[in-house]
Amino acid sequence: MNHNTPVPPLSPRPVRHLSEVHRRVMTTAQLRTHGVSPADVNEQCRPGGPWQQILPGVVLLHPGPPTSEERLHAVLMYAAKERPAGVPAQPGAEDAHAPAYTEAMLTGLAALTLHGFTSSPPLMAVDKIDVLVPRLRRLRSTGSARIVRTASLPTPQQVTGVPVAPVPRALADAVSELTDAGAVRRLLTEAVRGGHCEPAAVVRELNAAKLLSRPHVVDAVDSLLAEGRAIAEDRLYRMVREHGLPDPVWNVDLRLPGGPHLGGLDAYWPEQAVAVELDTRAPRQDEDALWSEYARKREHLERLGITVVHITPRKLRESMEQQAAVVRTALMASGDRDPAAYVVVLPR
Repeated sequence: MNHNTPVPPLSPRPVRHLSEVHRRVMTTAQLRTHGVSPADVNEQCRPGGPWQQILPGVVLLHPGPPTSEERLHAVLMYAAKERPAGVPAQPGAEDAHAPAYTEAMLTGLAALTLHGFTSSPPLMAVDKIDVLVPRLRRLRSTGSARIVRTASLPTPQQVTGVPVAPVPRALADAVSELTDAGAVRRLLTEAVRGGHCEPAAVVRELNAAKLLSRPHVVDAVDSLLAEGRAIAEDRLYRMVREHGLPDPVWNVDLRLPGGPHLGGLDAYWPEQAVAVELDTRAPRQDEDALWSEYARKREHLERLGITVVHITPRKLRESMEQQAAVVRTALMASGDRDPAAYVVVLPR
């Protein structure tokens, strides 16, 4: 029997409707629906036989080593809740027999590789494939499957036909297993440089996973935040240039004449008394205190007649034109406001 061979002829349901990989990897429950009894499975999986059981309840229908695709599907088949026969994978799905990996998704290094990370290893080099499941599922890590539990499953993304955790969650699960500071730094840096996600989303997941107490993770996060801020500042420069906004003064501190320091700003238009501040806060344990500081500074400046526009790196990346319109509106509205207080503008 080779890996294109269907299940034994007693099957009452043909397998022609299944995708190629699902003719090669099936659960014992799926095989039963094709008329293959547990005894038949045991006979086919005997030493030297044409099939092999690669995970509990999951059978590889050929004798050779599994491909990367087969390994991924096998892990998901092991971890997912069984779907009743004939129930579509998704509401309205045309193929009721397509695989539905309910309450399971790939995460960790394998997920990052599927997301296109070059700093994560090739799939065949990933010894343990992490799969994310609800906390109360009764499963154990075994073979190539490593069970990762969570109180709340994120919404998976479909990549090459399999459900994959979003990049921030996959990163946190990968970092939890890594002790190499260089590997952690490379993954976090690629997440930001590659445009996969914003630093704040990564730090939020690392904090939720209680990983920010590890020195090598903290060091990598500091580099990540610096990288993320530099990218956001570059996008802010592009927004001003590409959308025809007047040139501001960049990276300045404001002070009252002979008075206190009012705070730093990323861009400031003195004639219109309009300021832009990039919101690059990292959601760590002191998030509330940091937000209070942001809010106090904004309220103080606005009491002095200075309009403050807060822009997040994500908004700059996803809707630059809209953010430019917000700034342009603030600049145009300056003529309708009372003159702002006189402030001293200093380079930061």
